[in-house]
Amino acid sequence: MAQLPPLPDNYTYSAEHEWVDGAADELVGKTVKVGITAVAADALGEVVYVDLPEVGDTITAGETCGEVESTKSVSDLYTPVTGEVVTINEAAVDSPGLLNSDPYGEGWLFEVAVTEVGEVMDAAGYAEANSL
Repeated sequence: MAQLPPLPDNYTYSAEHEWVDGAADELVGKTVKVGITAVAADALGEVVYVDLPEVGDTITAGETCGEVESTKSVSDLYTPVTGEVVTINEAAVDSPGLLNSDPYGEGWLFEVAVTEVGEVMDAAGYAEANSL
């Protein structure tokens, strides 16, 4: 495994390797960014295409909401939260390599107005689950 960037301590993570920029107990009622972790980006290899939900779509925690395609494979994108998609990161759509080069920053995928949080863990739990 390549040297991965550190996990942001203030993010929430899913077992499916997505992140949300905030603590789990503070997400409901907020608009948050969602992306894939460096673990996922590293496993995928060079990301070449992302298929994201549309602005206005209602997405449900634990369900698929898009795809991430790399030179190695195509993986489903799961959402760790329920809510309405309010913004798509067009930079990530136009330059999918951002998911590899800056997964916790410029490589975010979409923003959601959160109504419910799915099964998630903090940075320490995610690190332990993935032997980081």
